[in-house]
Amino acid sequence: MSFAATIGEWGRAEMDRAEAIFQTAAQTVANEVRKPIAEGGRMPVKFGHLRRSLMASTAEMPTVKPEQKEFSDSGVEMLIAGAELGSTVYLGFQAGYAARMNYGFVGTDSLGRVYNQAGFGFVDAVAQRWPQIVAEAEAKVRSRFEGGSQPA
Repeated sequence: MSFAATIGEWGRAEMDRAEAIFQTAAQTVANEVRKPIAEGGRMPVKFGHLRRSLMASTAEMPTVKPEQKEFSDSGVEMLIAGAELGSTVYLGFQAGYAARMNYGFVGTDSLGRVYNQAGFGFVDAVAQRWPQIVAEAEAKVRSRFEGGSQPA
């Protein structure tokens, strides 16, 4: 194989690895942000509507749908798996109460109910881990591409 062909093959393989790292990291964020408290995460789960309200898009940030009360799984995994390197994956909760659950709420809501509710910080905790998530995704993908054993 010529030097140019070898370099071309190496470049294509690196782009494939980079895209896999991007997709793996994005999927990890989606998984961690929805991880229930009972499983070591920070998301409170009563009926699962908040978890299922997570939407992904490569076009724009998903909008909040305050009038919608029930949500079904939205195919976040499929969108992330098809996301191309260089695109942006927007993740957003559509449940109207998502911000209150993440940040907390003190005061009277629009229905006259009084709250003094601490936030759970499920979005913030994952966002703070972004550098580690990318590093973990890189190690996982490199191991998979290079055929090495993957750390547990």
